[in-house]
Amino acid sequence: MTDWARLFVSHCQYVVSTVPGPPGVGIYTLGDDLLHVGGPSQFTGFCGIHTGWIEARVRVLPEPFAKVDAGWDAISETTLWSPSGRLSIVGLMGDTAAALTDVAVPRGLVRARVHARDRLHETVRTDADPPERHELHIWAVSEETRWRTVLADPGGRDWEQKPAKAAERAMLSLVPRPSARPAVLPPLSPDPYEDDAGLSRVAVVRHRPTPAEVSVGVLPAGDLEVRLKRVDGETLIWSWATADNPIFPQPLATLPDDEPSTVRLTSGPNGFTLRHEGVLGRHAFALGLIWDHLLDTARSYPWMETLRGQAAEATTLAEKARRRQAERDAEQWGGAPPSDRVRALSQARSLAGIDRPLLDRIDALPAARQREAACWAARHAMRVAGLEQIGWIVDALAAAEADRPLPRAFTEHGGAAAFNRLLSDPEVPHATVPFRPDPRHAAPAAPSEIPQQVAAFPALIALANDVPLVAAIDAVYHAAIAHGDDRDRFLSDLHVTLR
Repeated sequence: MTDWARLFVSHCQYVVSTVPGPPGVGIYTLGDDLLHVGGPSQFTGFCGIHTGWIEARVRVLPEPFAKVDAGWDAISETTLWSPSGRLSIVGLMGDTAAALTDVAVPRGLVRARVHARDRLHETVRTDADPPERHELHIWAVSEETRWRTVLADPGGRDWEQKPAKAAERAMLSLVPRPSARPAVLPPLSPDPYEDDAGLSRVAVVRHRPTPAEVSVGVLPAGDLEVRLKRVDGETLIWSWATADNPIFPQPLATLPDDEPSTVRLTSGPNGFTLRHEGVLGRHAFALGLIWDHLLDTARSYPWMETLRGQAAEATTLAEKARRRQAERDAEQWGGAPPSDRVRALSQARSLAGIDRPLLDRIDALPAARQREAACWAARHAMRVAGLEQIGWIVDALAAAEADRPLPRAFTEHGGAAAFNRLLSDPEVPHATVPFRPDPRHAAPAAPSEIPQQVAAFPALIALANDVPLVAAIDAVYHAAIAHGDDRDRFLSDLHVTLR
């Protein structure tokens, strides 16, 4: 048991949490004058004072007291999921007290019972009044049960309950959309408050005074669905699955829980009881809210309207992104983008910039013709650059045209050795040709001069590639560059040759 500690509260509220973070269920959705459920690991407590100090403490018990403590004005309780075994009471605006921060409690499901007395507003409080006090009892449980009022404040307010809204929030928490965090960013560190390793599965229990209907079949949840299959008169199997007709443009594929669980239905003199056994502790709260709605309103799925709205918005955004991408592709490729295999090639876009129909024609050729086109382009590149008479270059070109392996200098390390030999061979002539960048990707400017032999030689190195399509695109592009101002004639001759 902690000592009494002073806690500053605002707007008549404080928050009890076992996992810091935003609430999963909005305030004023479910609860009474003392306690409103806020999520699997959080609830809001209500004070009499609007802004000021109260006193609070926490008592961790092996089990609840047999009798309700006397001397309190209001008592309410709910179940919390405590994966970390820590609990804090925090003022609405973040005010804390050391004795009420990270209090050690059992890991797993716990029941929290809130006791309050002397809840007076500051406009009526006097110096003679005792301080407002709130005492929290905590004990371990293995079943998630509904929140309840143990002792109602005679002057308390009768809050409107919104189980359908709570069920909607609950289902949305079980089927969240993937994070929009960019993949290039490093993954976030695991939150120690949410470590549930080693914790057992639990049961969700709900009671009704009269028999309730549980529909067998499919429970829709957007891209996912729950399949309820009857085993016998009192037993159902609950299992998650992907929906046959997903509604989002990028459907969810990960299930909330890969393991099926068991739903048991029993009736007796005290009424109807549903036990949903074998569920993950972190899902127990949400499943409890979903069952609270389904037991009272069969075949009503309030979350589907929200999911359909989200899906429609996602579809609109995906279509806008598709159109933007199509426009970018059309600009970059000079029309509709080519096949995926072509788009992945390094020189494909460069060749498309100077002759898009030629790129498509090469892509459509059979492999043998692609190899012929590569050799044809390399031969013309060597000829225009004056390299057709250099012995070791002639031998490499002849080997490629005869479908024999090129020398190792052309095949290892991207042909670096052959390229270095080109630069150092005194028999290699030296000339320049104008280089004109693709105007779609560069501002108009006067052409720069580049060494013609350096521009042509990669067309020969390209023949070392075992993939005919890659060899053809690379050889044709570099041969075209090597022709300089005569590029258009070279391209026209190649079109004729390919026909």
